[in-house]
Amino acid sequence: MAKPIPSEKRADIIRRLQSGKSKAEIAEGLFVCVRTITRIWNKYTRHGSYEPEPQRSGRKALISDETMSLVMAKIREIPDMTLLELIDEFNLPISQAALSKRLIKLGMTYKKRRSIQKTGNAKMSSKQSHAQELIHAGESLHFAVAAVTIDALTE
Repeated sequence: MAKPIPSEKRADIIRRLQSGKSKAEIAEGLFVCVRTITRIWNKYTRHGSYEPEPQRSGRKALISDETMSLVMAKIREIPDMTLLELIDEFNLPISQAALSKRLIKLGMTYKKRRSIQKTGNAKMSSKQSHAQELIHAGESLHFAVAAVTIDALTE
């Protein structure tokens, strides 16, 4: 959407129309289209104002700011509350993802600690250590078979 024409230019269009100039002359002199002049004139004659309407961009929020402040207060009160619990408690008409995005915009983030460390220093479970033992045993067996085969060929 283009920017609205400034109020000064709108006032100039109204003055020129009231002085008797044609819309085509005004359009050529001010570098605007005739349809724009017609819209400004119609608005002025109907409402008595030529000021541009406030630009409303984007989608209207489903949750009011008051409700979000209540949600944030509840989070401060019970920090380990889940998104689903918040949605149920306040009967919010949005998804968990939408609530999460809204809270992140407000600076409220929560990450649980990782149960497994990222580094290689973490302890292995018994299944993991058993699997590694089998891998090493397989490699040893492979090398042993290769050694026996070479010995047999060299004899």
